[in-house]
Amino acid sequence: MAGRATYADLWETIAADAGQESALWNAALRQREEQERAAVFSLLGESRYALGIETIYEGYLLHYGRTRLFAPEDQDAALLLGDYLYAHGLVRIEEVGSVEAVSDLAELIALCAYLRAEQIAGDGPVWAATAVALGRGELEDGRSSLRLDNDPKPLERLARTRAGDAAVDEALATHRGRLG
Repeated sequence: MAGRATYADLWETIAADAGQESALWNAALRQREEQERAAVFSLLGESRYALGIETIYEGYLLHYGRTRLFAPEDQDAALLLGDYLYAHGLVRIEEVGSVEAVSDLAELIALCAYLRAEQIAGDGPVWAATAVALGRGELEDGRSSLRLDNDPKPLERLARTRAGDAAVDEALATHRGRLG
């Protein structure tokens, strides 16, 4: 089932797998009625990557924003759960994708950590571009522009060209709201 989850069961899969991995993650899971089950960046890319992207994004939110599924008791637990979700999401991508797709997401995680540490804007466009071009070998120029010139525009243009303005606008607005 990993990698083939529909949006209807994507959230159940993320929650159940984390809960089976650790009692700590199970305890951090919000009650169903408190969860915010809204896909963000996976809507821009191939459906086979949805589970992996949303798993990794939930990990990102545990590190830097407001999560959708979990409410850990402290920051240490949030970081550990976020790291678990990063790793588990990469495994899910490997199951349905390619080494290139895994590499793109590992680069996304590293680049976003750098942007956060240096307080540089651009994490939304790198997420959007990565979702639309995952595993296609099209991200390096845009990532270099962001790393070297603090310019996320090439990544955002790539995302808009592939997914359309409305879809990217919605994903970026939702993302900004989660970082809040």
